[in-house]
Amino acid sequence: MIKEKKDIRALSRDQLRDFFVSEGDKAFRGNQVYEWLWAKSAHSFDEMTNLSKETRAMLEEHFVINHIRVDQMQRSQDGTIKNAVKLHDGLVVESVLIPTSTRTTACVSSQVGCSLDCKFCATAKLKRMRNLNPDEIYDQVVAIDNESRLYFDRPLSNIVFMGMGEPLMNYRNVLKAIEMITSEDGLGMSPRRITVSTSGVPKMIRKLADDKVRFKLAVSLHSAIDEVRSRIMPFNETFPLKDLREALQYWYQETKSRITYEYVVWKGINDTVEDARALVQFCRFAPSKVNLIEYNPIGDDTFRQADFNAIEMYREILEEAGITVTVRRSRGKDIDAACGQLANKS
Repeated sequence: MIKEKKDIRALSRDQLRDFFVSEGDKAFRGNQVYEWLWAKSAHSFDEMTNLSKETRAMLEEHFVINHIRVDQMQRSQDGTIKNAVKLHDGLVVESVLIPTSTRTTACVSSQVGCSLDCKFCATAKLKRMRNLNPDEIYDQVVAIDNESRLYFDRPLSNIVFMGMGEPLMNYRNVLKAIEMITSEDGLGMSPRRITVSTSGVPKMIRKLADDKVRFKLAVSLHSAIDEVRSRIMPFNETFPLKDLREALQYWYQETKSRITYEYVVWKGINDTVEDARALVQFCRFAPSKVNLIEYNPIGDDTFRQADFNAIEMYREILEEAGITVTVRRSRGKDIDAACGQLANKS
């Protein structure tokens, strides 16, 4: 029976050091390998040139590096890049590089498919096949950083967990990935340049606060009226707005970090003055800002972009209430890379 090799990136630095000692080698070899795996993002043991051939062969005998591969890259007319990322087991997720004149942002996935059932999102039409491992999330960021340097001559500046999947339903792996992304042993990025976007899982938002995370939080809200939100995001029946609001109050109490609400306005669904005023009331309990996002079609005639006047009505009512609001134009629509469109059509 052939013994299945272990993914070496599942080991901590200390476990790697212990492994080398158990093999009769020096503990510092573990430090060298750890640096190759994370800071240098090595794809193979052969790349580890400060190790002897015998040591590399021994690692090959015991372990694998389950590295992702960018299977297909598409470039939008607006400069946005979408990657179809093949995982070690053949499954595919998508990630996006979004450039502006001053920065480049990586939009990364956390699950293959999604656990939730938002009616307006292409990813939700896929069943959740599995959670991504920390290294698979990390690899998406490294790939986009490399593309940012190659095509835009600057390193990646920001990361948003707004790709495929609900990050808080893959809590442990997402936080481990962020730990490595922000670690000096990894990419050394500031946690304040990372935003985790959730559809709203109250229990896990409270856990984020208890864990004293330092990254930013965004909530995919889309309605502050339970009946409307349950119609477009059915899981709201399990996690109603009252529970979400209490969890977000706790988040702000513990972190003092402003909350961002992602909000799409649809024609005939949430485009009335009543909807806008309900949003104002929901925003009042803690400092927040609202991103009004352009809807990106996914082939469902139920959802249509609201009229310009409805967007302006929202903006005026929010600003009159003293709430910061930004109207966001979508990027990468021509390659199905915009918000809500990631569904691995490739």
